[in-house]
Amino acid sequence: SLSSRHCPWKMNQLPPKSAVASPVSESTNSRLEALDNLSMDSFWLEVENIKQSAEAEQEECSLADVKTQEEGEAEAEWLQDAGLSELLGEPAVDNEQLVLLSTLTRTQAAAVQRRLDTYSRSRRRRNKHPVRDVRDIFGVGSSQDTAAEKEESSPDPLWHNLRTSNGQRKTQDYSCTVRNPGKEEVFNMDVAYSEQAAVLLKGSFLSESRKLKDGNALTRFKIPKGRLGVTRIGDLSAQDMKKIPTLALIELTALCDILGFELKRNKAAKLKTTEKRLFGVPLNTLLENDQKLLPNTKVPLLLQALLSCLEKRGLETEGILRVSGSQTRIKSLEQKLERDFYSGLFRWDEVHQNDVSGLLKRFIRELPAPLLTAEYLPAFAAVQNIPDLKQRLQALNLLILILPESNRNTLKALLEFLSKVVAREKNNKMNLWNVSTVMAPNLFMHKGLPNKIPEGKEKQLAEGAADVVRMMIHYQDLLWTVSSFLVAQVRKLNESSSKRYQFCDKRIKNLLRKIHADKEKVEKNQGEPSKIVKVHASLLLKDSLEVHLNNATRVADVLRQFQKNLCQNGWNIVNTVNLLKCNNSTECTNLLLYEVGGNIGEHCLDPDTYLLDLYHINPHAEWIIKQNPSCPRMF
Repeated sequence: SLSSRHCPWKMNQLPPKSAVASPVSESTNSRLEALDNLSMDSFWLEVENIKQSAEAEQEECSLADVKTQEEGEAEAEWLQDAGLSELLGEPAVDNEQLVLLSTLTRTQAAAVQRRLDTYSRSRRRRNKHPVRDVRDIFGVGSSQDTAAEKEESSPDPLWHNLRTSNGQRKTQDYSCTVRNPGKEEVFNMDVAYSEQAAVLLKGSFLSESRKLKDGNALTRFKIPKGRLGVTRIGDLSAQDMKKIPTLALIELTALCDILGFELKRNKAAKLKTTEKRLFGVPLNTLLENDQKLLPNTKVPLLLQALLSCLEKRGLETEGILRVSGSQTRIKSLEQKLERDFYSGLFRWDEVHQNDVSGLLKRFIRELPAPLLTAEYLPAFAAVQNIPDLKQRLQALNLLILILPESNRNTLKALLEFLSKVVAREKNNKMNLWNVSTVMAPNLFMHKGLPNKIPEGKEKQLAEGAADVVRMMIHYQDLLWTVSSFLVAQVRKLNESSSKRYQFCDKRIKNLLRKIHADKEKVEKNQGEPSKIVKVHASLLLKDSLEVHLNNATRVADVLRQFQKNLCQNGWNIVNTVNLLKCNNSTECTNLLLYEVGGNIGEHCLDPDTYLLDLYHINPHAEWIIKQNPSCPRMF
């Protein structure tokens, strides 16, 4: 993870280049080194600019790192964040936490057990009231318990970095060859990432060299669409999305355990109050104020205005984001924005684009808590330590899902803009790596987290931070996908939460077996070859639409059938044309099909979802056709 002395880097004192072995040819090596040296200058220049800005306001700036905690403290916080806090104390476990336990995979359950083991040992050392015996929950054998007792004097080997006597990690001997640069690979989201990693570690697999900085050579990943389609962030209801961060945290921890990497987290930051209305204001406060003016605002209005201004006039500007504006002008513009932004009197057309980009970076840095959150900033930084590219992306995908909704939406708006900058590379001379090196200090340095890094590690950590930003920009569509295995776990939570199980504490493991047995009975009743269902569209038609489902019926087929019925029923031709058009393109329908109720709150369905398969998984749901909220309304 990242940490820092207080912005120690001077442009005339760049840290020496570290010698890192690379499997690529000598000529490719020299090309990458030249690109590396050139592009990292942007990182150090940005650091220097941040430092000068902070010194002018007598503030400290630092790269974020995690503070050490006593044994058991981190595990207790983890169990609370994972929704399993009651396992720490009294024997009784409420139905909700019991249901959560019943949905876990083998590797996820092992991750929970590991935290309980470590916490239990720390409690016994302190002679406190004993925590629950994990054998009551997972049916752990006595041999494992004995082994845990023997290791009381040392931290759990999978929660902490696995190290030998000389300080090296006992991880798999990964290959350093480049993995299919520029080619397409499958990114499996049907099976839990930790389960995939457990299988891979039994054999051997290739990893991408972390020295590769050429965006054109990045591996392309394709998410294979299963019979239930792909679910994006935003397709699930707020009620169901609230369950995702807990599940993602457990899965991320399980993945790190399998790979032998420590998942570092900071304590939540205490936010200072400010008299300002825009800069240095907590993200949630900004959004609350903005929503009073414009309901349903998901990204701060100031950030929207900054990005809009840059998109209109700055995307073609050479060196945009890299070339710093005047610090004096930027400070003056900040004061004018504080005074005039909400009144609409601020004149964006009079502001130089480099000053606008300076304001954008300043807005991100001035947030009281980092955009990637104080708790998980070290985890984002530590992603660079995972050798395999696909597994780095799996970890990033889970971290994105763990972020609070306001942080995630704001980050997505920023990344979408950065992608547009990269797309204009021919004119603005800002390629993917340039943009990443400039933005990394603004995302990973924060004045509220002043910690130090080991001597000589600056370059390695700087490159790692830039590489994480590069991945977030380049793979953002993949990262903003909710894995099928997580959606399946949400369904299980919703199915089981309505059942009130009676249980005795000493028989929890038997109860978990009963829950799974109940699910298997339901699954055995599935498999009808065809079905006639009703699809509702109350805003458009009084009567529901009867649809005959077979193994080939997809969401797109139902929407086409519905559109055909609209025309046959003599609906106003103007409204029909408007309904089928979105952004003046007849290829983009203005209609969406939602799955509502049953074992899901509300789920916007992928057009390629096979509906008979979905019916078998959720037979009690209603299917409702609605207008696309991103398209202009007709009513």
